[in-house]
Amino acid sequence: MENNSNSASPKPSASSLRWRILRRAVLSRSKNPDESQLGLKLISRKAAKGFNLIPCQLLHHDHESRDARFCYTLPIQGCPKLVLTQRMDNNADLSDFEICNRHNIDNTGLVCQWPSEDVLAYFCLSHADMFRSKRVIELGSGYGLAGLAIAAATDALEVVISDGNPQVVDYILHNINTNCEAFGETRVKSMQLHWNQKEVSNLSHTFDFVVASDCTFFKEFHKDLARITEFLLKKEGPSEAIFFNPRRGNSLDKFLEEIEETGLVFSITEIYDTEIWKRHQRFMNGDESWPGYEKDHCYPLLIRITR
Repeated sequence: MENNSNSASPKPSASSLRWRILRRAVLSRSKNPDESQLGLKLISRKAAKGFNLIPCQLLHHDHESRDARFCYTLPIQGCPKLVLTQRMDNNADLSDFEICNRHNIDNTGLVCQWPSEDVLAYFCLSHADMFRSKRVIELGSGYGLAGLAIAAATDALEVVISDGNPQVVDYILHNINTNCEAFGETRVKSMQLHWNQKEVSNLSHTFDFVVASDCTFFKEFHKDLARITEFLLKKEGPSEAIFFNPRRGNSLDKFLEEIEETGLVFSITEIYDTEIWKRHQRFMNGDESWPGYEKDHCYPLLIRITR
């Protein structure tokens, strides 16, 4: 998070930030550059292509429904392509955020596909063997790119793709059905899962892997995210959570304090993939394909969490 030392304004709440994200979306084509940039210093920065690790092509844009279909080409020889339906970037309306405030959830998964999701998907594909015959759940999945990639390319036993936003879960289910022939014997399902949810006893300590990207932005959700991570990870045998998150001031550190409170342990790795690090350095050196790139806000660190 960035603090303005010249401002005496109180720190905005997560609810306030959600409305600022909406305002940014509504004013994205405004002629006033100050208005269109509102909140940019307070939310995760999104580039048009991000790290562009998984090639993506627009197939169709339905202007009436605001939806578009994209084809993702997984960078593994012989893997099928994935077709995802998602909102066009920066496309949101008041009803979206009314639902978020009603359920006390954020809307970031609906606004766009975030760069950390691309990194998570790419990393999992690069380490496909570790998911073979394993049970995997993705938290805060957005449109489900990483979970779908794991399901399509790793021979996992089961992949659950979850989000707390009921609108997002509808997209996930649609994307699972669209790509069902790509999953082979892997069981794939969507789930609406709130991190503070209590009625999920059937999921208690059942997953070999919990994966997530860019889920530590709102500090008010840290405790619940840490709790649900511990709740989902298997106790018998090895299990691991793999998170990708930019540091963003002290936001990531605060989340990891909550992880320690649950009794879990973690490691942080900065350089975890040669290609991703090379692209990061290119952006740091001023590559114009990602204007405003800053390491603290944009580069996802690899967080590995175990018992």
